[in-house]
Amino acid sequence: MSLVNNDIKLFFSKVSEGNTSGMSVYFLGIGGIGMSALARYFHSRGLKVSGYDKTETSLTKQLLAEGISVHYDDDVQFVDQNASLVIYTPAIPSNHQELNYIRNNAYPLLKRSEVLGLITESAFNLCVAGTHGKTTTSTMIAHILRHTGYGCNAFLGGIASNYNTNFWTSEKNVCVAEADEYDRSFLKLSPDIAVVTAMDPDHLDIYGTAEEFKTAFIAFTRKVKLGGLLVAKHGLLNKEDYENTRVVTYSLEDEAADAYAKNIRIESGAYRFDLCIGKETIADFKLNMGGLHNIENAIAAIVSVRQLGIEDEFIKEAVAAFKGVKRRFEYIIKTENLVMIDDYAHHPQELEALIDSVKGLFPQKRCTMVFQPHLYSRTRDFAEGFSNVLKKNDKLFLLPIYPARELPIEGVNSEMLVQDSLKDKATCVSKEAFLDALKKEQNPELLIMAGAGDIDAMVEPVKQILMSKA
Repeated sequence: MSLVNNDIKLFFSKVSEGNTSGMSVYFLGIGGIGMSALARYFHSRGLKVSGYDKTETSLTKQLLAEGISVHYDDDVQFVDQNASLVIYTPAIPSNHQELNYIRNNAYPLLKRSEVLGLITESAFNLCVAGTHGKTTTSTMIAHILRHTGYGCNAFLGGIASNYNTNFWTSEKNVCVAEADEYDRSFLKLSPDIAVVTAMDPDHLDIYGTAEEFKTAFIAFTRKVKLGGLLVAKHGLLNKEDYENTRVVTYSLEDEAADAYAKNIRIESGAYRFDLCIGKETIADFKLNMGGLHNIENAIAAIVSVRQLGIEDEFIKEAVAAFKGVKRRFEYIIKTENLVMIDDYAHHPQELEALIDSVKGLFPQKRCTMVFQPHLYSRTRDFAEGFSNVLKKNDKLFLLPIYPARELPIEGVNSEMLVQDSLKDKATCVSKEAFLDALKKEQNPELLIMAGAGDIDAMVEPVKQILMSKA
């Protein structure tokens, strides 16, 4: 059977009402950060949830521990034959056996973005978009709403360190969602409050040009509901881009923005700052995570939640209690002699913000980075930008490109990033060779692990090697 509009409405109506007896959902790509949040959502509503992913990860292990079935072989025998709905991610290749079996047998099939759009259709939504910054900002918004007791349903693109999950639910019909630009997914959402953190070109395999990429973001801003609010980083958009929508712009310190920080200082490893919004100044916010860019993310989050009428003192308490997001400037080791940081950065601008922030916090330490490029197309499209940023490190190890959804592109590899400015600093190395070298060499003073692929699986082995020699 096919899932027509009436079937869709009936399915999601039953889910929202909790009338889910005998219903099940099957996922293709269940271990993805956005997909796993949806899996947890349906599991929380009492549906049977199961799915496929390519490899076992700490996240898929957590899903299994929560009672969600996961397998790792592309084999049609594992498909839930009675699935009420199948959800897939565009990262699943077109020749995937299970995907083609599901299509050939007319299972009800929707993309992840379509499902998130349907779940949030009748809710009050805070949606955060941006080439970078969206995960931290959306997680901080959701944390503030949870910590203050306001309540929300959260669908996040990272694991909130405070709660060790990327999803939680509430009786409040308010949703916080990370608005993913890949495959134009964010255009399925209906924000009451939309945040745009950055529009640096990316995913040119989808968009083709930087101009088309920006056009999609402008289309997202125009999805804001009548009477809603757009919170945008200062300088990103022109007035004609967002038409009649109410807008608040924000910046780290630019006083031309509607909201910005002043009196920024570092105290005991935390940032303190005052927040100026219009003619108002709210003194002494505390943020316990590294990176000046995260102060900017915090400003966007604070501006957003203030629209809901939450008192400033409660917001300040929540921001101070925020522990960050896994793999977003996450301290793995932090001692006087040794610092290790893990970060998801995989775009030149993200890497630059990461490196600059680390060097600002630890100016006396030599910086060693292990970077795993993500996607052949991104490596090809931004090779010069990567090289210009990566040269800021004192030493660099480049792992092979993580392909994700892509097939290899001839002539595109990590070695192409080693342009003249990097030749004396960079070594292209396999994961195994890097771990072997680390065992033999003296510990670096400051080590950054960066990338959006499976480099996170190396974090614990690297930590163990470093700690054994400390």
